[in-house]
Amino acid sequence: PLALLALSTVACGGPSKEPEVAPPPGGWHAFEGSGTATGRFQTLHLGPDRKVSIMNLDGSLVLVGERGLGQGFRSEVLGYADSLKGGTAWSVWTDSRGDQVFGEFRGGQIGTRSRFTGILLGGTGRFAGITGEYEFEWQYVVDAEDGSIQGRITGLKGRYRTDGSSRP
Repeated sequence: PLALLALSTVACGGPSKEPEVAPPPGGWHAFEGSGTATGRFQTLHLGPDRKVSIMNLDGSLVLVGERGLGQGFRSEVLGYADSLKGGTAWSVWTDSRGDQVFGEFRGGQIGTRSRFTGILLGGTGRFAGITGEYEFEWQYVVDAEDGSIQGRITGLKGRYRTDGSSRP
């Protein structure tokens, strides 16, 4: 199971309590957060020492930091993991208005305290033109034999900027 996917699992939350102020185009803005993810994975064993998995996770993510990106999101993640080569996952974070942030993240072996790094690939609505980078740690809560998985995203830290076409 790809913990990477766990990050993508972003939660829903209410709109930001502070009035939104658009950051200057091109400037970097920091954010931090945490989240949870649940879903399923399917594993294929390639001999005794290797396995590959595909996964689909949903969850929530709460981000804090400078105005704009700091809020709750619902998240969807699809990805794959290879016990020898690591894995990649793609995510969509959707806020309470329906605006989305698209991302991709990568990491090595999946397990508790696995670290992942990701990039923001753009978005819709007020997140159109967003780019950035982030990292997080995955912690299993449940990794069951039936293919179900639950986990937490901790230590999420990153930065973003816009090209001026959006208002995060």
